[in-house]
Amino acid sequence: MTLTAVCHCGATRIEMDGPPSSAKTCNCTYCQRVGAVWGYYRPEEIRVTATEDRVYSPSGLNDHHFCGRCGGNTHGFSPDWASMYDDNGQLKPGMKEGVPEARSAAVNLNMVEGLDLSTLTIEAVDGRNNW
Repeated sequence: MTLTAVCHCGATRIEMDGPPSSAKTCNCTYCQRVGAVWGYYRPEEIRVTATEDRVYSPSGLNDHHFCGRCGGNTHGFSPDWASMYDDNGQLKPGMKEGVPEARSAAVNLNMVEGLDLSTLTIEAVDGRNNW
């Protein structure tokens, strides 16, 4: 089942081959403001078409994409933090401190019309205190 996330004006479209492997909300200073429910994918699992794409990257590590026309926060790319750290910001066993080389894609699932978020397990992450 293909899912399609679309910004309010339609200038950004993101196609995914199905529901995400995981979904999270976060209370960090960025995510709290945009109110996204993030669905996580490998970057090659999503297809983005955007005519008005803008990027905000305060740290240079996490790229937050939004539509330059309607302002919808649509998706992002970041190091795959979950591959090395748990949701409390602690290193997983066997991992060494640092920035993961692997990348992760996050899609704002609120942009997917018709997706019943109650059918997904959505984990609340305390990014404000743990990152």
